[in-house]
This record gives sequence, structure tokens and C-alpha cells, in this order.
Amino acid sequence: MISLPFRATPILAVVFLLLLSACASNEEEAYVEEPVEILYNRAVDSLERGEHAEAQTQFDEVDRQHPYSTWATKAQLMTAYTAYLRREYDNAIIALDRFIQLHPSHRDIAYAYYLRGLSFYEQISDVVRDQQMTQEALNSLRELISRFPDSKYSRDAKVKIDLTYDHLAGKEMEIGRYYQRTGHHLAGINRFKAVVDQYQTTTHVPEALHRLAESYYTLGLVDEAQRAAAILGHNYPGSEWYIDSFELVSGQTVRKEKEEDPWYVIW
Repeated sequence: MISLPFRATPILAVVFLLLLSACASNEEEAYVEEPVEILYNRAVDSLERGEHAEAQTQFDEVDRQHPYSTWATKAQLMTAYTAYLRREYDNAIIALDRFIQLHPSHRDIAYAYYLRGLSFYEQISDVVRDQQMTQEALNSLRELISRFPDSKYSRDAKVKIDLTYDHLAGKEMEIGRYYQRTGHHLAGINRFKAVVDQYQTTTHVPEALHRLAESYYTLGLVDEAQRAAAILGHNYPGSEWYIDSFELVSGQTVRKEKEEDPWYVIW
């Protein structure tokens, strides 16, 4: 905003405005500084109306015009949040990394770590693709829990970690099944054992044990196949994978017997 030391007459004002217009024709709109509260509230209003792109620009403007104010700190976090809402996850992560570095003791720092974890978590792809983003989500959520174990955000992070583990286990299973189909049974065994050893709480463990029994049996390692089947039967006695393993290593058909007596055991 330009402040003149005199009151311009109508003619002088017109001439002055023409000169300004000519000078600015090839330049950006003149910079106008506004009170920080007005800028911040305008951004919040845009956010509440669902105008996320506009809100993101306006929160950036708060930080640009008033970088040392408490509102600028809030705006930095809100910029990351609006980027997250727009699914601009890379921009959100960059903004959150900056916020965490600049304000490590801020009262909302736990939320910043949580939002960073979500920005990775939301990018987890299906199991047939590279799982780097899944690992990044896991690392970020673990860091949140480690730093802020009593935070309300950590409780949700624990749930998401379980889902992330399940996703990583699913990737191991997908690779293991591929090796098994192509006759690379030792490579498949390593993948299935990784699921059993590293992802014990996931839904993939029963199948992993069955695939171990299959692979061992195919390689002629009958004792190992029986051992895998026995572990499967001990931990998941009602699993369909257990029935498949039992029939494989024993040479018996038990599905009809199971329907009559679900509590049978093999050893």
C-alpha cells in the first residue's frame, strides 16, 4: 500500500494512477501487507469452505508477511495440513519436516509427527508394487510412538502400524508365492519364514506356514513339512490352511471328518 505525503487533486490523481498502471503492466500485483489476524482468519475461512488450494496459499502468506509471529507458526502447520488434504503428500512432508525442525517443543509437535506418518501411510500402494512408502510410513509412525507414547495420536498410530505390518507381510507372501510357482522353493521358503518370524500378528501367518509345508514337502524335507504343519495346527486349529497342510503331509482326506468333529488333531 502506497502512502502519499499530500492529498492528490483529481487531475494529478488520474495522471498518477495512469503512471502506476503503466509501470505495473508487466509486473506482478503490488504487495499489500495486512494484519496477521486478518490473513490467518481469511485462510481458516477458506479452509472451512473447502477451498483447500486457496487456504494453502493464504496460510503461506501469513508465514511470508509475518514470519516471526505465533500465527506464522500455526500457519506453517496448517499449510502442511491443507497440502495433506489436497493429497500433495510430498509437499506436506516437506512442510512438516520444516515445522518439526524449527519448532521441536511446540505444543502441536506430536500432531506434526502424526500428520507426517499419515502422509506416508496414505501413499501405501498395493502389494504388487514397491513397498518403500510402506516402510517410510512404518518408520514415521514408530517415531511418533517412541517420542510421544501417551499421545492420543499414538493410539491411532498403533492401529495403523498393525495394518502396515500386514501390508508388508502381504508383500513377502506375494514374492514367496511367485518363487514357489516358478520352482525356486528355497527362495520362497525364506520369504515365508520372514512372515512367520517378523510379522507374527498379521493375517498372513497361517498361509505362510502352509506354504512352508508345501515347499518343504516338494523338496522332500518331510520332517520339516510336518513340523510346519504341526505349528500351524497348534496355533490355528480351525484354519483351512491347516486342513490343506494336514492332507498334504499325511496323505489323508479329512474335510468330511472335520465337518463332523472340528477338534481333531494330527499329532
